[in-house]
Amino acid sequence: MKKHKNIVVFLIKFFATYFILFAVYSSYLQNSQKKNGGFKTSTITTKVANQTVGFLNLLGYNANYKQHEEELSVKLFIQERYTARVIEGCNSVSLIILFIAFIVAFAGSLKATLMFALFGSFFIYSVNVFRIAFLTAMIYNYPAHQEFLHNIVFPAIIYGTIFLLWVLWVHKFSNYKK
Repeated sequence: MKKHKNIVVFLIKFFATYFILFAVYSSYLQNSQKKNGGFKTSTITTKVANQTVGFLNLLGYNANYKQHEEELSVKLFIQERYTARVIEGCNSVSLIILFIAFIVAFAGSLKATLMFALFGSFFIYSVNVFRIAFLTAMIYNYPAHQEFLHNIVFPAIIYGTIFLLWVLWVHKFSNYKK
């Protein structure tokens, strides 16, 4: 058992952190989303859509967003054309929870862990807004490539970002650095 102590400790810290944060987030979703009497997405999902539209407008697109009437999502429009949608899974919170669970499991000093988790979460959130804007603009300009963009490019950007942050964390800041 001593031989595998680090692995066991890592798994306990990872899953405990993940499930605690996931439970808090699930509670937030239950209290902030509305399905009956008209759909309403969580505040964070609407905020991501709003910021995506702001970035698209900054890039020169005539973009707007609107709560979807038939599901828990926010529609994104360019030139009044429904181009994409933001669902709960697109708001980056689930990925930030995964990111933080890993950081805690490979903890460094308390200060380094908290700071990296905070700044890393902010960075992931920002990259996510840029990636949704990028995807929306690309789908608007190249609708025939929607599947490739959404299924390959879209995940590669966010998962690649998280992976690079994890590598940076382990090699520079965690107690496991060499």
